[in-house]
Amino acid sequence: MHIAVAGNIGSGKTTLTQMLSKHYKWKAEYESVDDNPYLDDFYNEMQRWSFNLQVYFLNSRFRQVMDIRKKDKDVIQDRTIYEDAYIFAPNLHAMGLMPSRDFENYMSLFELMEEFLQAPDLLIYLRASIPTLVNQIQKRGREYETNIRLDYLNRLNERYEAWISKYDKGNLLIIDVDSNNFPEVPEDLGEIINKVDSKIHGLF
Repeated sequence: MHIAVAGNIGSGKTTLTQMLSKHYKWKAEYESVDDNPYLDDFYNEMQRWSFNLQVYFLNSRFRQVMDIRKKDKDVIQDRTIYEDAYIFAPNLHAMGLMPSRDFENYMSLFELMEEFLQAPDLLIYLRASIPTLVNQIQKRGREYETNIRLDYLNRLNERYEAWISKYDKGNLLIIDVDSNNFPEVPEDLGEIINKVDSKIHGLF
């Protein structure tokens, strides 16, 4: 079974992935952030490095999904390949931070990859307002995230909502992070687990 957690920067994807992995004994697959050779450069000079960064994410996420499907294990994945293609790359293009020829090249590559993809059995979307995202980004204190602009987060949120409103690739569970403090409140995590249980049992 393949479960995936989606959401904006700072929504709590990695934390929830860890918690659900521990609870269900699922294998966790994380986004390659620490060993990403483009992240620092990208946040310092977005226009120069946007295409490189997005192709790196696309490549690593595609490999991850292929590996997940090869192994006969229950896996929970931190962020999906669809977020790269439907949210981050189009947003960079719309902001003038990725030239049209790079964006068209990128989308052509994704469309080719998509022919080989199988969507997650369950997608968990973490919905969060900008104040919640900013608070959580500041809490974790990653240096390369200190330059993230509010308008950038807001644009991403709008794209996430548009994507989720039309998501039809599989089972979907939406968690409102503004009213669910699962990292610190056990009852809130329990509420998510109950919802996941009901979704999973509906898969069989």
